[in-house]
Amino acid sequence: MDAKAAAKEIKQGKFSPIYCLYGSEKFRMNEFAAFLESELIAKEDRDFAVVPFDLSETPIQAVVEEAETVPFMVPRKLLVVRDASLFTAGKDNAKLEHRPEVLQEYLSSPAEFSVIVFLVNSDKLDERKKIVKALKSAGTVLAFNPLGAEELLRWVEKGIRDRGSEAAPGAAEALIASAGTGLQGLSAEMDKLCLFAGPGGTVDSAAIESLVPRGTEQNVFTLVEDIANLRLDRAVGTLHELLKQREEPIKIAALIARQFRIILQVKDLSSQSYTQGQIASQLGLHPYAVKLAGEQARKFRGEQLREILSLLADLDFQMKTGGIDKVLGLELFMLRLGAGRTA
Repeated sequence: MDAKAAAKEIKQGKFSPIYCLYGSEKFRMNEFAAFLESELIAKEDRDFAVVPFDLSETPIQAVVEEAETVPFMVPRKLLVVRDASLFTAGKDNAKLEHRPEVLQEYLSSPAEFSVIVFLVNSDKLDERKKIVKALKSAGTVLAFNPLGAEELLRWVEKGIRDRGSEAAPGAAEALIASAGTGLQGLSAEMDKLCLFAGPGGTVDSAAIESLVPRGTEQNVFTLVEDIANLRLDRAVGTLHELLKQREEPIKIAALIARQFRIILQVKDLSSQSYTQGQIASQLGLHPYAVKLAGEQARKFRGEQLREILSLLADLDFQMKTGGIDKVLGLELFMLRLGAGRTA
């Protein structure tokens, strides 16, 4: 079962006694936990019915004891358990003594008046552990991995609609280009943009350009995109904007090299018939970043990318040894790159 199917069941009033949420997308995990709370517990009951735990501070047997205790003044309660590392691989360095067998016994006959949701900060569970097998058998286990490229675009568009505004064509792409792929940051920017647009208003690229500040990595990505499309005046403008923000030229060069390295890796892996998801997993990147790198990769030949990386390695050496003025070195690199692309 995935999160969408689980949410549908919850809306129909079908609750699992145990939920285990894990993965790298903490924002979506917290979002699901908040949704579960809103559907399970009436607003006026939450002070009594929602019980938070942190397994770095509380042993699992205390959680089970609370789950087995009849709720006071409310029909049922929700136990939100964070830092649930006893479901993952590796040694637990906590000073507390957890007794997972107590939870395992509870899972065989969970209380009808309690729902436990575990939040696990890990990309995977340890399938070898008996407690994980028992958890999967008795409850609902949901993975929250990075959204795919198209899923992320739809998530942004839906987020804008849910806030009472409409997304103009290309607005979702423009927002991700400015704010990055982090859901927490995107959510905060959507709040701001929709407040600016007003109920029924439209969020467009112009609003994003004026209201959403670009991070250094986003500016570097735009710079590389401009180089790829031979928009050298804009690329140099972006460079000078980064320098105005007091970014170190050596750092800028390193980020440019990183982006070209990603483009080359995506190009090589794509030629070996790797899917977008496989490439993202292999390189440890967000699928949307792989999608954009793939689009950039089509504008270069493999030999060109290797030559660019060689030029950047030489530039890095010259900048660090005082062989060239750092800003001048970056400007000359971009001009040389532009001349090579037009040749």
